[in-house]
Amino acid sequence: MKQHDVHLFVFDSLSDWEIGFAVAGINSPQFQKNPGNSRIRTVALGKNPVMTMGGIHIIPDMALDMLSPKDSSMLILPGGIAWDEGKNMETVEVAAAFLGLGVPVAAICGATAGLARGGLLDCRRHTSNAPEYLAATQYCGAEFYENAPAVTDDNVITASGIAPIDFAYHIFRRLDFYSLQVLDAWYGLYKTGRPEYFDALMKAASA
Repeated sequence: MKQHDVHLFVFDSLSDWEIGFAVAGINSPQFQKNPGNSRIRTVALGKNPVMTMGGIHIIPDMALDMLSPKDSSMLILPGGIAWDEGKNMETVEVAAAFLGLGVPVAAICGATAGLARGGLLDCRRHTSNAPEYLAATQYCGAEFYENAPAVTDDNVITASGIAPIDFAYHIFRRLDFYSLQVLDAWYGLYKTGRPEYFDALMKAASA
C-alpha cells in the first residue's frame, strides 16, 4: 500500500499551535482508515535546524529544493511572523507548482498572506485572519474572501490563525484518511468537549 507523505513547511517563528491538531492526526494511526499509511515530512528553505515560536527545535527532513509535488499528498504552510516580513516566498512558488499538478496546499494565518502575495488566492474562495489582513497584501481576490474559520476551494485550504481545529478538519477531509463518521465525531469532540461526541467517536472507530 502506498505511503502518503504530507509535507510540512518549517521555519524560524513558526506558530506551533496552528498545525498541532493536523500534524498529530496525520502521524497518528489511531482512528485512520488505513493505519500507519501516512506521515509528516518536514521541509525548510535549507537543512539547518529551525526554532518555532514556542522554542521547539526542528531538524528538517529535507530542503525545499528537494521537494517534488509528485512525491507528496499535500503541502501544509503554518503561520508565523516571517510571512508578515515578506519571507518564505520561495515556498509560495513551490505551492503554485503543487497546485499546477493538482496536489493540495493548506495555509493558515500568515501563510495565507503569502499565498495572496503570490496571486494564488485571486480566483479562489478563501479566508484568513481578517479581510483587512489580506487587503494589506494588495492582492486581487478580495471578492472571494469568506468570513469562516476555514475554507476549502478544490485544492486550496485556508484558515484563520485562531482556528487550528477547523484547519485540521478541512485537511483531514481533503486527505480522506478518516471515515466521515469518525471525522465528524472528532470535530464535535474537540470543538465542544461534549462527552457524547467521545462516545460517537469510539463507536465510529470500531464500526
